[in-house]
Amino acid sequence: MENLSHQTPEPSVAVLLGGIVNDARDLLEQEVAMLKLEARGELRKAKSAAIALGIGIGLVAAGGMLLSVMLAQVLAVFTEIPLWGCYGIVGSGLVILGGVWLAVGKSTAADFTGTPRPTVKTRKENGQWLTEQTTSNRR
Repeated sequence: MENLSHQTPEPSVAVLLGGIVNDARDLLEQEVAMLKLEARGELRKAKSAAIALGIGIGLVAAGGMLLSVMLAQVLAVFTEIPLWGCYGIVGSGLVILGGVWLAVGKSTAADFTGTPRPTVKTRKENGQWLTEQTTSNRR
């Protein structure tokens, strides 16, 4: 009886390294494609948010101006302060309040990175995977 089991030869190191290089290239292409898709999605969100914020800011500004005029007029009616003084008091209060909001916005903007976090995390994971693959094939 003849043993008909065929043994397949193990691939050479060059073939294995070529496969790893091809896998790494494919992985990088997929990373770039994913980054483009994420960037497009983030830009869409930013555009929608900017439009909504612009409309909201415009409406709040118009309402705020009318309310500040009303507040100055009410202050003039119920106090002995001249009308120009009432406008000065209301205007000063608004300047102080605006300065506080500008400081809050500046500190919030300083924390903005711009790079999507999942992409950075995925890149690190892929780099670790590639390192493991190349070091495990050398053993």
